[in-house]
Amino acid sequence: MSEEGKGGRVLIFGAGYLGEALLRRLIAQGRAVSATSRDQQRRGEMEARGAKAIDPGDAETLRDAVAEAAAILVTAPPEAGGCPGARALLPALSASGAYPDWIGYVSSTAVYGDRAGGWAFEGDALNAASLEGARRVKAEREWLDAGQGMGLTVQVFRLPAIYGPARSPIDKLKRGDARLIRKPGQVFNRIHVEDAVDGLLASMRRPRPGAIYNLTDDTPEAADVVMAWTAERLGLSRPTEIDWTDAEVSDGMRRFYLDSKRVSNALAKAELAWRPHHADWRDGIAGLID
Repeated sequence: MSEEGKGGRVLIFGAGYLGEALLRRLIAQGRAVSATSRDQQRRGEMEARGAKAIDPGDAETLRDAVAEAAAILVTAPPEAGGCPGARALLPALSASGAYPDWIGYVSSTAVYGDRAGGWAFEGDALNAASLEGARRVKAEREWLDAGQGMGLTVQVFRLPAIYGPARSPIDKLKRGDARLIRKPGQVFNRIHVEDAVDGLLASMRRPRPGAIYNLTDDTPEAADVVMAWTAERLGLSRPTEIDWTDAEVSDGMRRFYLDSKRVSNALAKAELAWRPHHADWRDGIAGLID
C-alpha cells in the first residue's frame, strides 16, 4: 500500500515522550514517519524503529521532509526566543510551497492559569500564571496566526500532565522519592499518553483550521489523593506529607501548584468523536500497575 493509502507521511517535530508514543503508534499502523531530534544517538534509535530521523538544524533535509509530509505535529516546548518548531518549520513550509493536510501544535492547559477550581474551556480568556504558560500562549498565537496568514490547517491541543509507562506516580513511589504534596483545594486534570495519541489521530481524520482542543481525562483530582491511592494499590506505605510551600518542593513544582482548575474536554468529544479510554485516572494507573 502506498503512503497515501495509509494516510500519508507524518512529520513529528520533537520526538519526546508524546512524540515517541505517536511515532510508535504510526509505525505499528504501517504509516511513514519522520521525526526530529538534536541527539545523534536518538536519531539512530528512531531509524532502527523504521522512522526517518532528521536533525532539526539541517534546513535542507527538514525542508524536504516538510514537502513530503501530509501531517506535521509540533511537540517541542517553547523557549525564551519563541517556538523552535515555528522557527524551523514556517520558513521550510514557505520555501517548499507545501500545504500539509494537518498541522498540530501541542500546548498546555497552563495557558488558562488559575481558575480557583472552576472549569476551563477553549474559548475562555487566557491568564497564564507561569513563565512556561506565558510562552505557550505566545507559541499558540504564532501558529494560529501562521495558519491564517499562510492558509495552513493549524490545530492547537492543550494538554495537562501526561502520564504513562515510565512516567507516573508508580515510578516515583518505586524510586522512593514520592511525596504527598498538599495544597487545600488544588485540583487538575491528567491525560494518559495513549489517550493523547488517540486525540491527535482523531483530529488528523477531521482537520479544522484554527481549532483548539483540550485533551484531558474526565476526573480532575488533587495530586496528593492520586499519590496516596497509587501507594495503597501498590501495597506501599504512604509517602511523607509536605505542604506545597515546603522548602523541599522545587520552584518549578511550586509554580505548578499556583493553578487549580478543572479542564473540559467536551469540545474534543463532540467534534472529534474522541473519548479517553482512561477517562478516570484510577483506571489509567491501575492499567500501568497490572
